[in-house]
Amino acid sequence: MRAVRLSEHGEPDVLHVEEIDRPEPGPGELLVEVEAAGVNPVDTYFRDGSYEPVDVPFTPGVDFAGTVVETGDGVADFATGDRVYGTGIGNGGFQGSYAEYAAAPTDRVVHLPDGVEARQAGAAGVVGVTAWRALIDHADLEPAEYCLVHGGSGGVGHAAVQIADAVSARVLTTASERYRDALAKLGADAVLDYGRDDLADAVLEESDGGVDAVLDHRLDDYLQFDADVAATGCRVVGIGENSPDPAFTNDGAARSKDVSYQFMSMFNTPDLRVPLRGVAHLMETGRLAIELDRSYDLEEAAQAQRDVMNESVFGKLVLEP
Repeated sequence: MRAVRLSEHGEPDVLHVEEIDRPEPGPGELLVEVEAAGVNPVDTYFRDGSYEPVDVPFTPGVDFAGTVVETGDGVADFATGDRVYGTGIGNGGFQGSYAEYAAAPTDRVVHLPDGVEARQAGAAGVVGVTAWRALIDHADLEPAEYCLVHGGSGGVGHAAVQIADAVSARVLTTASERYRDALAKLGADAVLDYGRDDLADAVLEESDGGVDAVLDHRLDDYLQFDADVAATGCRVVGIGENSPDPAFTNDGAARSKDVSYQFMSMFNTPDLRVPLRGVAHLMETGRLAIELDRSYDLEEAAQAQRDVMNESVFGKLVLEP
């Protein structure tokens, strides 16, 4: 089979397509014929060694959707011909979806409803699970609450806007002006240009004085900002940062409002199948659509990994073997 491989950690050019043996599913695993594999920033971190280096050579890729072609010993809930999707980030490691076939443990795979396109599902895993965990599990977002999603045009951001809208929250998001109409269609009640000088004032005005929940992907830029625009009892969920040393300039703004901060990693998801099923339900019912900015074949994997780090991407990128 054809698969993207790397024999050393480094820049995107270390990625090459090779012919390798099709994997055999081990006990508790499925062999999936991959129809689509999402391209995520985390894939680049495994490639360049920023995360704990994976033994080389290996095939990258954690998100996937496709059809079961073989089951390993002990598999009872899946059968040949089933449509499935999943992700491998949480609860242990999985790599290998940048290929025509991938073997994946069943504890990170769920059935894919017939009405959901494989290309969308293949790109949904990391972003859908992260947004679900942040807003549903950690922020405990409720109807009519004001929810601020930083970076609404990104992969996690655009999924979070839709998940917040699906629970009938009032959704504010920051993004480039060119994405205003697209994000409004996805359910954002207010789309605010993140570059405006009066952004905090605009958030406070749109939220009647303060937001109840925040999804923050750049804590080093917005940790203090989140406290400044928070309502009393606000829950801030931090999922990432560009610099590992975020800090307050005035923590009194947070203390005076009893703001709570939850810093999370998808790696710690207790059971990936729970949010995966929730995301699948939202996709099936039309409440969540993964926007696909671009599609690539396996030979273009290096370019896809360059592009995924570009802030001009709206939604997701996907490989189609």
